[in-house]
Amino acid sequence: MPKKAAKKKKKEGTKSISVVNIVVSTSLKHDIPLEKMAATLPNTEYNPEQFPGLVIRIKEPKTSALIFSSGNVVCTGARSMEKVDESIKKIIKALKKININITITPEIQIQNIVASGSVGMDLNLNTLAMKLENTEYEPEQFPGLVYKLKEAKATFLLFTNGKIVCTGTKSEEEVHKALDKLIGNLKKIVK
Repeated sequence: MPKKAAKKKKKEGTKSISVVNIVVSTSLKHDIPLEKMAATLPNTEYNPEQFPGLVIRIKEPKTSALIFSSGNVVCTGARSMEKVDESIKKIIKALKKININITITPEIQIQNIVASGSVGMDLNLNTLAMKLENTEYEPEQFPGLVYKLKEAKATFLLFTNGKIVCTGTKSEEEVHKALDKLIGNLKKIVK
């Protein structure tokens, strides 16, 4: 009898999700000389013939940012808003080295949060593709099912082992609300 209970517990494990990437944008409200930046600072890439922005890689916290000559910045790779703030401060500090003094505190807008985790149960993706609205499932091309949860403004990748990736949300609270909505929709089908 205990073996059955253990098996059931594994099958209906616990749901969990954690942020793996936050994409933000901001403006430094200052023109940036990208050529000078690329020539002077390490960990930068600038090829204006291919793309108008400069890429700067920050080692700690491990993030990357696109910086445009207008002073607009897109930062990616952080797992928390604290790490986003640290990254932006490091960019401002790097600019100081080339005599660009940013005196404002940049206003940061979250563009997208990516989170990954598990719904704690195995999923039959064929069944879900037929019973859920707004899905895409082409197992020959990609092993996951794409599920757009319009009411939560989130898109999920679902895998047979119950692993999930959530994208499209703009706060951790939205991630958790979207996960709860997803679990509710799955329970209606899986029963």
